[in-house]
Amino acid sequence: MKHYTSINDIDNINTWIEEAKQLKANPLEHIVLGKNKTLGLLFFNSSLRTRLSTQKAALNLGMNPIVMNVSGDAWGIEFGDGTVMNGNTAEHIKEAAAVVSQYCDIIAVRAFPSLTDKAKDESEQVLNSFKKFASVPIVNMESATGHPLQGLTDAITISEHAKVKKPKVVLSWAPHIKALPHAVANSFVQVMQKMDVEFVITNPEGYDLNSEITGNTPIFHDQKEAFKDADFVYTKNWSSYEDYGKVINTDPNWMITKDKIGDAKFMHCLPVRRNVVVEDAVLDTDSSLVIEQANNRTYAAQLVLKKILEDLN
Repeated sequence: MKHYTSINDIDNINTWIEEAKQLKANPLEHIVLGKNKTLGLLFFNSSLRTRLSTQKAALNLGMNPIVMNVSGDAWGIEFGDGTVMNGNTAEHIKEAAAVVSQYCDIIAVRAFPSLTDKAKDESEQVLNSFKKFASVPIVNMESATGHPLQGLTDAITISEHAKVKKPKVVLSWAPHIKALPHAVANSFVQVMQKMDVEFVITNPEGYDLNSEITGNTPIFHDQKEAFKDADFVYTKNWSSYEDYGKVINTDPNWMITKDKIGDAKFMHCLPVRRNVVVEDAVLDTDSSLVIEQANNRTYAAQLVLKKILEDLN
């Protein structure tokens, strides 16, 4: 595998899940695979789980991780082609990506959207510029439109906890105090479409995700109706896609409660705002899988790195 930048890079989700479970059972089995290999982790935005789990995944494979907070530790990077660089940016992506490629065997990048310019965000300028100008494989640690490491994690977690052959999985919008990206929701939709599940989405009017991603997935604007017979409720806030980046509804009645989800398992990528997105009565019970999801972030990242390393060696 050359790059991992989208859920679409997964050729067979079932075999990937099983391989991830094997890594989880014996994390150090392939510790020599990454010997003398370096992983560069470039963060244009903050991170907790992604940063630590990807570093741990690299160490489990014998790799040497190097971490840089680009926005604070590096020169400002220019991404425009033909730009006269007489402003605040001192380094162009053409040189930056080429230089980092000399130091690292794999580059992982995290860069959030602006949520102000839909076309620019959907062009994935930062991620695709690294793919274009770097000479080594690129891993997406969350971009403007996708978070494929989280999506793979969520598929692994659902597979581990499913009690029926074809569980019902609901992706539910929930309120938040500020505008958030669509990346996690998009990748979750894409990975559920690859799995043998009954999958539906529920969100208020005005919050439908990109129809090119949701496709034929049923969308309910009635949360209660969507939750009927749910086995898993995956919750995430996202800003409006149609009225791009805007918060048009903060209805607290969409918060996840124990009464709403019943016996369903609760999932969230974290961080989560307690008693805004979901009440304590859900998070502080066995219904919640959020800590297990966070644990599985390591094995999702480790699987991706393993597949890339196998092609490099």
